[in-house]
Amino acid sequence: MSITAAQVKQLRDLTGAGMMDCKAALAETNGDMDAAVDWLRAKGIAKADKKAGRTAAEGLIGVASEATKAVVVEVNSETDFVARAENFQQIVRNVATVALTVGGATEAVADAKYPGSQETVVQAIKDAVGTIGENMAFRRSAALSVSSGAVATYVHNAVADNLGKLGVLVAIETAGNAETARTFARQVAMHVAATNPLALTAEEVDPAAVAREKAIFAEQARESGKPENIIEKMVEGRMRKFYEEVVLLKQAFVLNPDITVEAALKEAEKEIGAPAKITGFVRFALGEGIEKEETDFAAEVAAAAKK
Repeated sequence: MSITAAQVKQLRDLTGAGMMDCKAALAETNGDMDAAVDWLRAKGIAKADKKAGRTAAEGLIGVASEATKAVVVEVNSETDFVARAENFQQIVRNVATVALTVGGATEAVADAKYPGSQETVVQAIKDAVGTIGENMAFRRSAALSVSSGAVATYVHNAVADNLGKLGVLVAIETAGNAETARTFARQVAMHVAATNPLALTAEEVDPAAVAREKAIFAEQARESGKPENIIEKMVEGRMRKFYEEVVLLKQAFVLNPDITVEAALKEAEKEIGAPAKITGFVRFALGEGIEKEETDFAAEVAAAAKK
C-alpha cells in the first residue's frame, strides 16, 4: 500500500523517529500506526511511550472529598480562557459535588440532578453553553472510598482550590490515625501525578500491555543474535525493570528515590500507628485521549480577512 506524507508526519510526531525510519516502519506494518510504533521500538529507534502533548482539549479537572471518600471529574471547554472564568469553574465545582453525592460513576453523575436545578448535569451544562458562549461537556468522573482510613486528593497546576489541569486520588485503608494516613496518601498522590503508573500492583497491569512489552523485548534481544534460552532470561530481566517503572508500589518514591513506594508505606505505618494498605488510585489529566485537530493559525487569519 502507498504510505502518505501525513502518515509519516503523524508517526514522526508520535515517536520522534527520523522520516525515513517512519516511512520504513509504516511500509513494514501496512500503515498500521500502533504496529509501526512497536516496530520502531523493537529496532531501538523510538522511545517506549508516544510523545506527550498530542491532546489539546481544554477545561478543568475538579476534585471533592469527605473523610473516607473522594471524587475527581473532568469538564471540557473549547478554550483555556473560558476554563479560567469563575462561572465555568463553579460548574466544575458543582459537578464534583454531585459526583461525591451519587458515588462518582460517570453515567450516574451525568444523569443526576444539577445543584439548584431540576435538570440533569448533562442538560444543565448544555444550557450553560448559550450563556458562556462556547461548547462545554462533562466527560468523566471516578471515585475512591475506604471503610476506615483516608482518601487524599491532589491537584497539579491548580487554577483555584480543587481545580486544575491534573487531579489524583489515593486511598489508604487503615485502622490507625486517619489524618496521618491522609498526609502520606497526599504525598503518594503527588508521586502519581509525576510518574503516571499503569497499575497499583504487577498483577493489575493490563495483560495486553504485558504481552506487548514481552514481544518487543524479545524482538530487541533477537536483534542482538542471542540464543533463545538467553533471550528468555533477558526478557525476564527487562520485564522486572518494566514493572519497576509502571507499577505504583514498585516505583522509586519521588520524595525519596532510595526506597520504593511500598517501602515508604511501611515507614509511614510507624507514624500512622497501624498496618496500612494503598487500595487504589485514580489519575485524570485534562484532555488525555482526546486529539484536537491541528490548524494553521496564519491560514485561519488569512481566510478570515477574505470574508
